[in-house]
Amino acid sequence: MDIYWHGGAGAYEVGEESALMESLEGKRGIPRIRPPFPAVVGLWGGPTVINNAETLANVPHILLGGAEWYAKLGTPKNGGTRLFCLSGNIAKPGVYELPMGYNLRKMIYEVGGGIPNGRTLKAVVPGGSSCPVLKADEIDVAMDFDSVQKAGSMLGSGGVVVIDDAQCIVKFALRTMKFYQHESCGWCIPCREGTDWLKKTLIRFHAGGGVRKDIDNMQYLAENMLGRTFCPLGDAAAMPTIAFVKKFRKEFEDHLEGRPCPYEKEGVVEQLPVMAH
Repeated sequence: MDIYWHGGAGAYEVGEESALMESLEGKRGIPRIRPPFPAVVGLWGGPTVINNAETLANVPHILLGGAEWYAKLGTPKNGGTRLFCLSGNIAKPGVYELPMGYNLRKMIYEVGGGIPNGRTLKAVVPGGSSCPVLKADEIDVAMDFDSVQKAGSMLGSGGVVVIDDAQCIVKFALRTMKFYQHESCGWCIPCREGTDWLKKTLIRFHAGGGVRKDIDNMQYLAENMLGRTFCPLGDAAAMPTIAFVKKFRKEFEDHLEGRPCPYEKEGVVEQLPVMAH
């Protein structure tokens, strides 16, 4: 068969399959209304199946080794392997191919070499920036879709972001929201306006200009973005925000009463983890 490679314009939004088709057709990369679904009416009006490159890369191994062999590499309901990108405050960052269901704690401390510079673990984003954060006492979890979902998060893209105790969660939440506000295509009002308001609030809040009501307002705004956009980017911005506020509320409260970031004040803020999307 013939394979043609098409370069994108660099927009995160066109990772959504219908926005990708719009971009390939030379249009603005915004999601399509469904139905019709791509498998019925897709690229240039024809039936289209879109898969992640990681999925396609597994096909030769399955053909050569057999489906049963490949499935046994993982867990009964989540077969095969997964590419996990370890980033952030980790001794050995990188991309590792591991069996589905590999324990997250073992992944961090044995595969990734643990937390450098004598720091301790504060939190982990288990599947990319859109996934709800897990606290340090929640990481004894198998890294497969079902287990991570039961733990209150998502496996997502397999982008594991490790956060040590020197990091400010408010600043981490702000960095996350800056990304989603910048990458929003602007078509949906909940996403376009919601990400902008959350970013502005977090900027003010982190600088010491926040009030107590802001904490609940951020959660309320994020919850009202969920399920109200044409594509999952609005949800991707909302879900981590809700988790940051719920699980690290005290850290948000530490920024109140005109206090700037207590971590920066104490001089312990180090470089923020690289975000894996």
